[in-house]
Amino acid sequence: MTVWPLRIFIGYDKREIAAYHVLAHSILSRASMPVTICPLNRENLKGIYTRERTDMESTDFSMSRFLVPYLSGYEGMSIFMDCDMLCLADIAELVILYIRSRRGESVHCVQHDYTPKAGNKFLNQAQTIYPMKNWSSLMIFDNNRCRNLTPAVINGESGLFLHQFKWADSIGSIPKSWNWLCDEYDGLPDDLKILHYTLGGPWFPETQHCTGAALWRSEAAHLDSLR
Repeated sequence: MTVWPLRIFIGYDKREIAAYHVLAHSILSRASMPVTICPLNRENLKGIYTRERTDMESTDFSMSRFLVPYLSGYEGMSIFMDCDMLCLADIAELVILYIRSRRGESVHCVQHDYTPKAGNKFLNQAQTIYPMKNWSSLMIFDNNRCRNLTPAVINGESGLFLHQFKWADSIGSIPKSWNWLCDEYDGLPDDLKILHYTLGGPWFPETQHCTGAALWRSEAAHLDSLR
């Protein structure tokens, strides 16, 4: 399985540009292996991604994330991440964990089992509750095993078909520390790897005081100091 360089696709939404850049910096500044980062920007997918956005989609990349295997040529492994995350560990640790644990699954993710605490999330958007919620916010694809994720399927199938992994033969699991749901889970664990500001992060005035806000601001300040 080819993992060099590691391909990471990050969801890109014009309302969360700061979040995208801080996440990318947090990955690159800690990675001990070659990494390429690609913004999954709807504007760059014209002709491939033709699905009309609906009110059920909270971001521009709600469905386009499933294009990652196609965009990777169905070769090797690739990682998708929501942009509202902060990486606090060497991403190579996740690659090693994945390689050691995989048993031929199509995809690996944190298999969250929770009920959202709030009725709304960032920018006062309605919180949709469904089984496997937030499983798709960080995915490690074995791209060759995801050949059924074609542009036609992604443009035509329902959101639940995609987000509930009905396209996957089997799903592998990774620890919650690699996708810790800020303010959905209590506090911050000692082994925190990736913090996910799923209800809104410090870049929004409404959620500027969320748990882990200081960690994000410190990362943003470090990035700003490099200009």
